[in-house]
Amino acid sequence: MQTRQQSPSRRTPGHGMQATAAMQQAAERAGCRKARVSLCLTSALLALAALLPVAGAFAFDLQGHRGARGIAPENSLAAFRAALAAGVTTLELDVHVTRDGEVVVTHDPRLNPAFTRDASGRWIDEPGPAIHQLTLAELQRHDIGRARPATRYAQQWPERRDVDGERVPTLAALFDEVKRRGATEVRFNIETKLNPNTPELTPEAEPFARAVLEVVQRHGMTGRVTIQSFDWRTLAVVQRLAPQIPTVALSARQKFLDNIGDGRWTGGHTLATHGGSLPKMVQASGAAAWSPFHGDLTEALLAEAKALGLKVVPWTVNDPAVIDRLLGWRVDGLITDYPERVREAMARRGMALPPPR
Repeated sequence: MQTRQQSPSRRTPGHGMQATAAMQQAAERAGCRKARVSLCLTSALLALAALLPVAGAFAFDLQGHRGARGIAPENSLAAFRAALAAGVTTLELDVHVTRDGEVVVTHDPRLNPAFTRDASGRWIDEPGPAIHQLTLAELQRHDIGRARPATRYAQQWPERRDVDGERVPTLAALFDEVKRRGATEVRFNIETKLNPNTPELTPEAEPFARAVLEVVQRHGMTGRVTIQSFDWRTLAVVQRLAPQIPTVALSARQKFLDNIGDGRWTGGHTLATHGGSLPKMVQASGAAAWSPFHGDLTEALLAEAKALGLKVVPWTVNDPAVIDRLLGWRVDGLITDYPERVREAMARRGMALPPPR
C-alpha cells in the first residue's frame, strides 16, 4: 500500500442478536436447564469468548501497516512482532511471488535499495532485482533490517529501530510466527501487489491469487484473512475461488496514485457506470470493505459506503489529529504505521483495545 504523509466500539450489524443466541446455545451445552438459561449466561461467556471472531470482540479494526513500519523494518518478522507486542487486531502486509512460486511478504516489486544489503553487506544499487525473477534462496541472501543512512526513507521513519539480519519472510513463515506466539485471534489483511502498468514484474492475477490462497488454506487461515488490492482483478479471482474470504477494494485518487480513473486497475468497473459514486463502484466489485486513502475520505462518502453495507478502513493514518478525526467519524478501522498512536486515541474514547501479544 502506498503511504503519504467520542464513540464506544461498535458491533457489526446483527452481531448483538447473534451473540445472544450463541450465548444461550453455549449455556445449554454447559448443561443448563431451559428455565435457568438466563442464570447461566455469565459462565457461558467464558466458553463463548474462544469461539467469537476477533471482529466481534473488538469491533474496531486496528491494523498494523506492514507490521509496524514506523518502529521496525517494514514487512519483516521483527515488524510483525512489534505490532503484536503493541496490540493490534490485524496485521496488514503485502505479498509478491518469487520465481520458484513462493509467496513472500514484501511491498515493492523489486528489492528496495533504501533498506537492502546483499550477502556481502553492500547496499544494493538502483534498480534492485525484481522479486519475481529471484528464487526464494536468492531473495533471502539479502538483509532488509537496516535503513540506508542519509536516505529520504531513513529520515521518514525517525522512530524506527533497525534489526540487522532480517530477511524477506514467506507468508507461511509469518503464519507460523503468529501461531508460535499464541495470537489465535489476530487477523491478516493481505495485499496482492500487482500493477497493470508493469505486468512483467508479477504473475497474472489468477495465478497470483491462487498462490496466495494455497498458502492461506494450507495453514488453516481461511477464516482469519482478508485479501485486498489496488488491482481489483485479484479480488474477482478470490471471490470466485474462495467466496468465504472477504475482499477489500483499495483506492487512491492522488497524484502519486490514481487507480480509480483507469479501468485496468478496477477490473473494468468505472465511476461513469455507477453514477460517479466510488462506494457504489466498490460495492459492484463484490468487495466487502473499502480502504480509501485517508485524504480522499469525507464524512459523506463514509456515510454512503456504510449505507451500502461496506466496511470502511482508511489507510495509512499516522497523524494524531487525523486519527482522532476519523475515529470521531466512526470508521470501522484504521491502517497505521504507529499502532500505539491509534491505541492512545482509542483509549481516550473508551474503546476496547486488542491485547498485546
